[in-house]
Amino acid sequence: METKDKVWSDISMLVAMGSPESGYEVKINVPEITFLGVKDQPDFAEAWITFYPNDTVIELRSLKKYFYQFRNKIISYERLINTVYHDLVNGYLPKRLRIVMIFRPRGGIRSKLTIDS
Repeated sequence: METKDKVWSDISMLVAMGSPESGYEVKINVPEITFLGVKDQPDFAEAWITFYPNDTVIELRSLKKYFYQFRNKIISYERLINTVYHDLVNGYLPKRLRIVMIFRPRGGIRSKLTIDS
């Protein structure tokens, strides 16, 4: 039996570009991520991604398409940040990855989740 918040994300759309140098960090802001919350209501989040590349960096257009796939998926806050984290780690094999997601108020409560390697 599948749980309602089970997400099958498609990481094949994530494109990797060769990293021109080493020893730097990439900071990416995704200002609006839309998804369906656990009560089938639209939910919104903002993501801050700090990425320390090995051999590849994230192609931003593909990242935008990647996040777009969550629009019609039912997923909890915690499952969303973990799914994104694991997909980016598996897709790019960074030296370090830190994701902060700020979830907009639902029922008067705002949440901020952080995951860091």
